[in-house]
Amino acid sequence: MNDILNEADSKMDKSVEATREEFAAIRAGRATPTMFNKIVVEYYGAPTPLQQLASFTSTEARIIIVAPFDITAIDNVERAIRDSDLGVNPSSDGKVLRCVFPELTEERRKEYIKIARGKAEDGRIAVRNLRRTAKQNLEKLEKDGEVGKDDVTGAEKKLDTVTKKHTDEIDEMLKSKEAELLEV
Repeated sequence: MNDILNEADSKMDKSVEATREEFAAIRAGRATPTMFNKIVVEYYGAPTPLQQLASFTSTEARIIIVAPFDITAIDNVERAIRDSDLGVNPSSDGKVLRCVFPELTEERRKEYIKIARGKAEDGRIAVRNLRRTAKQNLEKLEKDGEVGKDDVTGAEKKLDTVTKKHTDEIDEMLKSKEAELLEV
């Protein structure tokens, strides 16, 4: 039973961490290299994460300079950034790409908040799915006669506590992201 609870807890931690990474990719006031985490570039016929192909430098709050390690890939990197949902049009000088992020408008901020809420809900759904799986495993143990009903009831209470802890953590991340997005 403890193995089931520990496994559910560690998987829920991973779901919360994945949600945190999703939130990091949503732009608030300042441009950060983490916004480029999800971008994949076609590099010699293979889809490759942009992080493996370039270095990032933030010179100002709204400017990120992307310097590809292989200069021959600069066109593919530029195309991948332009086609992404970052809403930026990189300019190239042949060696580096300069990505200037526009000032966030009120409309764009509200759109980002909707995206953040959707990602938070995805995270909560993942946590609840893990809870359901763990609960089914506990019920299977009881059905097979390996543990008693009281033990399963106690374990389910612990599972509910762990689930609430993780969903509350996601809610807190959402609250701070919304505050960050609304900050002008």
